[in-house]
This record gives sequence, C-alpha cells and structure tokens, in this order.
Amino acid sequence: MKQIYTSFDEAVQHIQDYSTIMVGGFGLVGIPENLILALVRSNVQHLTVISNNCGVDDWGLGLLLENKQIDKMIGSYVGENKEFERQVIAGELEVELTPQGTLAERIRAGGAGIPAFYTPAGVGTPLAEGKEVRTFDGKDYLLQTGLKADVSLVRAAEGDTYGNLIYNKTARNFNPMMAAAGDITIAEVEALTEAGTLHPDHIHTPGIYVQGLIEGKQEKRIERYTIRERTAEGGN
Repeated sequence: MKQIYTSFDEAVQHIQDYSTIMVGGFGLVGIPENLILALVRSNVQHLTVISNNCGVDDWGLGLLLENKQIDKMIGSYVGENKEFERQVIAGELEVELTPQGTLAERIRAGGAGIPAFYTPAGVGTPLAEGKEVRTFDGKDYLLQTGLKADVSLVRAAEGDTYGNLIYNKTARNFNPMMAAAGDITIAEVEALTEAGTLHPDHIHTPGIYVQGLIEGKQEKRIERYTIRERTAEGGN
C-alpha cells in the first residue's frame, strides 16, 4: 500500500522552499492541476520547476509564476504566457530552454540513473555554449546532463493502491518519465482503485516509482480553442 492522501494540501507537504520539482503535462494536457493549486496555497518559495512549459497566465504553472514562487524554469516551450515573458525580460526569472526531445531524454536519463548523454540537437547554437562537444563517426554531439527532482507531481487517469498508474492518450506525455525521476513522486489520479484491478499489460508507470496518490476531479481546461467556420452553403 502506498500513502493515500485525502487532502491536496497534505499531498504537497514534502515540497519545501528551494525544492526542485517536476510537473507533468504538455500545455494544459495531463497537468496535475489540483496539486498545483495546493502548491499555490502553500506559498512555498524559490522553486526550480522542470516542465514542458509554464502553463498559461491564469491556470496551471502560470499560477505559481504569477505568485512569484518560481525562481528558475527548465523547459522547452515558452508559449503564450505574458507573465512568463515579463518576468524573463525583467530579470526576475531564470530560464533554461532545452529542445523538447532533449528535455524528455534528460528526464528519462535522470530516472534511469544515467548522469549524462550525447545528442546532436543544439550543436552549433547558443544552447551549446559552455558545454562539451565530442565527435562520433564524423558528427558532433553535445553533452547533456540527466535531470532529477526532489518531488515529481504527475497526473494519471487511473491508479491503484499499489501506486500503479495508467495515463489517458496524450495525457501520457511527460508524466511517465517524470514519475521515475523524482525522489518522491505524488500522483493525482482521476480514479483510484484497489490493487489488482488494473490489467498488468495496461500499466504505464509501475508502483515502485510512486510514493503517494490522491484522487480528485479536474476542470481540464483547453489552452486554445480552434473552431472551423462553416462554408457559405452551410456545409461542415
């Protein structure tokens, strides 16, 4: 049995000032939105956040940003967050931008105990400044370090009391690799079931990587609506 929380505020109690946290999701898809809201309420300060992006101005990690709780952001996409832009320009936020595939591999490597690896992505660009470049088979590769976190916050569609997790379609995104890369991993799940109810072949994250779970409903906001206009004849 894993720790089963009944309060989101209790679930984030391990996160202290100056912690490094990973937060699953891509845009607003697959984010642990209730755990993020609990972090905002906790008013924990000076966080280093590793995530694909920093949400939008009024939701997701954008709420932590607005509350000035993040000192450094490691991600791959700035997005359309105006407060993110303002803080970067004002020198209030340190940002480490990483190509998206490289970010995913850095997290996977951290969870697998791999300290560093070489990749061709970023060679010859400002991302390579100050980093080691080696040549293999006549091609240059950039050394990138693995990433780990004090706490990983992930979101799953289903979880059981042993900590096994199943993600729903694209909500899978960064969540599985982040679950493996956190010293402590807390999973926000939409449906929590008893151990043995999930089919073993369907499990994406084994319970060995998860220390705590909490069940909760989500708003599941959409970052941007794209609507196709009907033709003049009224067709689809």
